Amino acid sequence: MSNIFKIAILPGDGIGPEVMKQAIKVLNKIKHFLNINIITNEYSVGGSAIDKYGEALPKKTLLGCENSNAILFGSVGGPKWDYLPLNKRPEKGSLLKLRKHFDLFTNLRPAYIYNNLFTLSPLKKNIINKGFNILCIRELTGGIYFGNPSGRKGNGINEYSFDTEIYYRFEIERIAHMAFNFALQRNKIICSIDKANILNTSIMWREILTNLSHQYSKVKLEFMYIDNAVMQLMKNPSQFDVILSTNLFGDIISDQCAMITGSIGNLPSASLNNKFFGLYEPAGGSAPDIAGKNIANPIAQILSLSMMIEYSLKNKIISKKIENAIKKVLKAGYRTQDLFTNQLNEKIVTTEDMGTLITEFII
Repeated sequence: MSNIFKIAILPGDGIGPEVMKQAIKVLNKIKHFLNINIITNEYSVGGSAIDKYGEALPKKTLLGCENSNAILFGSVGGPKWDYLPLNKRPEKGSLLKLRKHFDLFTNLRPAYIYNNLFTLSPLKKNIINKGFNILCIRELTGGIYFGNPSGRKGNGINEYSFDTEIYYRFEIERIAHMAFNFALQRNKIICSIDKANILNTSIMWREILTNLSHQYSKVKLEFMYIDNAVMQLMKNPSQFDVILSTNLFGDIISDQCAMITGSIGNLPSASLNNKFFGLYEPAGGSAPDIAGKNIANPIAQILSLSMMIEYSLKNKIISKKIENAIKKVLKAGYRTQDLFTNQLNEKIVTTEDMGTLITEFII
């Protein structure tokens, strides 16, 4: 690795710039721990880029990302741009384009619950007290979101719309290899989510995973239909270790994994290609209704930075320093508004304060 590491900073819309500011605080704090020169450059993306340049992913932004070692992404979108055609809106016009351009086919979304935040979970006490630590791995550049043909045709009562689910063998094989390798670093259990009783793509998905599993004899491979999986997540989330799924099902189940923790504002994600170039972003959205109020939770954005340090900089020690600092801040009772449950030792803090506290607790 070169002694220079370039990060493209894409704050985006809504609360994106606010929480990104807190992640940059943390980055400035940990720079001296890293034996490498960190260079950051900020670029417009999403709705703010549409307002400024007329497109969600300007050429300047894309070029800046191409000349970087990783992308730290905020959030994009909001009602302001809903009048635009689907492919011109902030989400599809920037985020999906970046995923496809850099071939970021592996999406990692960890879902776990902090000891001090059990009461936030919507699950019953006897379920949540068992705890859970799930890594949801979603195939990100294939499937129904990118399949053709797709569109609308006809008129009147005969008008119809259509989308196409397509998966190539190589797409399934490469996400499977990623999942098996991540499982080897954890509890060595993969639950693959599909709908093989209905869909041809799921049947092929199962066949390929089953064949590849012989190369990973230490990993236990299980299969579950998507409808059963969402029920099982509510009933007994502790049974899961690594969840692997297609693009569509992964979009659904990763959000459910987030919600059972009690706050999507705590959870990061990483989107990687086979060279571990990554785009790192919070699992939540742009939350335009609270933008500018200094009440947003920056933890997911800061943890996205932590994932970047672990996977792109390959420094798990510094990544753990950030995670431990967040645990200490929460243990001390500090909460942004979304995490406040009126417990005895809890203290509401602003977005700015939370970022500062986490930075100070990094030692």
